[in-house]
Amino acid sequence: MQSHTLPRIVEAMLIRASLLAALVLAVTVPAVAQPAPNTLSKKEAAQGWKLLFDGKTTAGWHSTHGPDFPSTGWEVKDGLLSVTEHGGEEGGNAGDIITDRKYSSFELSVDFRITRGANSGIKYFVDPSLNKGHGSAIGLEYQILDDAVHPDAKKGKNGDRTQASLYDMIPAAKDKPVRPIGEWNTALIIVRGAHVEHWLDGKKVLEYDRFTPQFRQLVAESKYHVWPNFGEAHSGYILLQDLGFPVSFRNIKIRELPPTSAK
Repeated sequence: MQSHTLPRIVEAMLIRASLLAALVLAVTVPAVAQPAPNTLSKKEAAQGWKLLFDGKTTAGWHSTHGPDFPSTGWEVKDGLLSVTEHGGEEGGNAGDIITDRKYSSFELSVDFRITRGANSGIKYFVDPSLNKGHGSAIGLEYQILDDAVHPDAKKGKNGDRTQASLYDMIPAAKDKPVRPIGEWNTALIIVRGAHVEHWLDGKKVLEYDRFTPQFRQLVAESKYHVWPNFGEAHSGYILLQDLGFPVSFRNIKIRELPPTSAK
């Protein structure tokens, strides 16, 4: 063996040893664990987040039509809170569900997964007394929709009935994230007094301010113009909508924010 080949052999052996060590380290050192669904990390708990769904029961929720949780149309299974019925009827056979208490300023995070052609929504500042008859309870709505299939996406104005929009009032940004049907999305609604933001999968897709002439004009031009002072409640319930399409929710959590002047 020629002497000048020895450094190359040593270098190759060192490279192989380094690669082997890296491989062993990758196999033996566990990846950073993600929090299990429907749980809070220590950081989230310290920041004041609270679960609105424990993954096992319907505690904290009841029907808009009464004090009990609907006996049909919704189910808790495999850590998911799901609408199970079909048909696309507003209010469905089971109806919407709302939180047991009201909220004012908050951050609300909800994972949702839709099926093909589905329609649903997350409402806030809901007042169940405004509509005691057939149909959904009244409140500001973060739209959940299959934009490609459901006909509601083509109604309204300028796309204001598409996913993550403020339903029938403000369209979500055109460059919003779009994930395939069946994948999980995360809705984030931030309310700081008068100021409201809608986020989808980590991207802010719209914002607005209540109690302003601009907001009231939006209401006047929407289907909600028949409800006096729509969207101007200082507190209200949070609602998950039953529109008769299979939709699942998980990781429903809220962090209340310090009171802020609403006007």
